[in-house]
Amino acid sequence: MGTASDFKPEKLVIGVLSSRPGGGGELVSALEERWGPTDLVSGATAFDFSHYYDLEMGTPIRRLFISFERLVDPAGLARIKLETNAIEDRFREEGRRKVNLDPGLLCLSRFVLATTKESSHRVPLASGIWAEVTLLFEKGSFRPVEWTYPDYRSPGCIAILNSIRALYKEQARRG
Repeated sequence: MGTASDFKPEKLVIGVLSSRPGGGGELVSALEERWGPTDLVSGATAFDFSHYYDLEMGTPIRRLFISFERLVDPAGLARIKLETNAIEDRFREEGRRKVNLDPGLLCLSRFVLATTKESSHRVPLASGIWAEVTLLFEKGSFRPVEWTYPDYRSPGCIAILNSIRALYKEQARRG
């Protein structure tokens, strides 16, 4: 029989979709108020993998990733998703979302996203929040699984998450 123990802290990474021109600094500040200083804010790239958000958010939509210096308890992922939903609401304009925040947890072996949408491959956490293993780390890089979203499969996204993993690996090494 195994013995339960505390989880090791993991790296909080927030994937951002935004149609707010020049609004990134204000958003980063709002996120830092809650989770502390960032250690990586990627450049914004065109989100052209889907038109799913176009009607609600407007276009063009840009994608960027933000990671935080302070590691978090992975048991808190559902709470983090609820908090990012509240931050999304602060950036609404005329009732429409202008930012979409996808919080995830990165460790040495995987990247997990939180979502409000149930599906057969997602695990319920708490308060209507589900977890999805989105990428696995094998042979020196993250790799997608069958249900990984197209943007998270892209070489650019994987390169950014590999860079964040290197930051996490150094943090874990320092203890």
